[in-house]
Amino acid sequence: MSAARQSSETREVRAGEELDAESLRRYVAARLDHPIGPLTITQFPGGLSNLTYLVAWDESEYVLRRPPFGSKVKSAHDMGREYTVLSALAPAYEKVPKPLFHCDDSRVLGAPFYLMERIRGTILRRRIPNELDIDESKARRLCEVMVDTLVELHSLKYPALGLDGFGRPQGYIERQVSGWTKRYADSRTDDLPNVEAIATWLLDNMPEDGTAALIHNDFKLDNLVLEIEDPIRVRGILDWEMSTIGDPLMDLGTALCYWVNRTDPQPMQTIAFAPSTEPGMMTRGEIADRYAEQSGRELSNIVYYYCFGLFKTAVVVQQIYYRFKQGLTKDPRFATLIEAVKALSAHAVSCSESGGLG
Repeated sequence: MSAARQSSETREVRAGEELDAESLRRYVAARLDHPIGPLTITQFPGGLSNLTYLVAWDESEYVLRRPPFGSKVKSAHDMGREYTVLSALAPAYEKVPKPLFHCDDSRVLGAPFYLMERIRGTILRRRIPNELDIDESKARRLCEVMVDTLVELHSLKYPALGLDGFGRPQGYIERQVSGWTKRYADSRTDDLPNVEAIATWLLDNMPEDGTAALIHNDFKLDNLVLEIEDPIRVRGILDWEMSTIGDPLMDLGTALCYWVNRTDPQPMQTIAFAPSTEPGMMTRGEIADRYAEQSGRELSNIVYYYCFGLFKTAVVVQQIYYRFKQGLTKDPRFATLIEAVKALSAHAVSCSESGGLG
């Protein structure tokens, strides 16, 4: 099996993150109203937030999503919210997985969860496997397709999808900055002046809210499922738990924060979320330019949205690190996450001072 295919395949469930297979089997059989065979449960290894499993029985395969063990931040792991947006989008937008059902009874698995169809494909993470044969021209085209998919998402008519009340766009930016600042205070473990500094800068330099759109809020390359035979084509968009109705430029800023340039400081290179420094890949500035060209939106404040994305991601990572420090999770990947918080916040301060995308 190729490395490209392995990136979207599963592994044995991590210790401490096991599911009660028999409890789940009884629940699924009751919901489907017919008996099913024993369940096989494996885990998708990527991601640092919600947990994702492959659940198979008989001839069926579904993906199960549930909050991380030990998390107390309910708003960040709202399974019902993710199920709601997928249920609204799936009939009208082919790039989302179709949900099967949602369970808010924590007696089944210890937390709410939902099941959805599995979209098979390629997921790119930190490196592009050699067998994909993506040269510089194709790498640039992949970046264009990624940006165009975000523009396409922001162009969806959310009221027609029944999502008019899915968020509160008025005052969205202020609520986001204030909310993430509070989340940092609630999960603080170390003295990190750069986090405090960028939070203050964001509050002091807030632009007015733009025209509202449906936004993903965690849009990045490894949340896109690409065609196995044609990895320049997007099959699906995953991980909708933070989606809402709000300013689309906040979504763009988050997408940019995951994109590391070849000229970025070494700490940022270390935490790269995507193969963004490989030959042919666009820079953040080129991605922003492509978004402006395809969407028609004006990006004079793009540095603000980028710095917010860095700040928000730093806080998300801080929350995960806090759970690890409190002993609420044993995942060894989390032991050094404080270094990522330092890198993201330092880079945000640097960009806020320089007025550029780095």
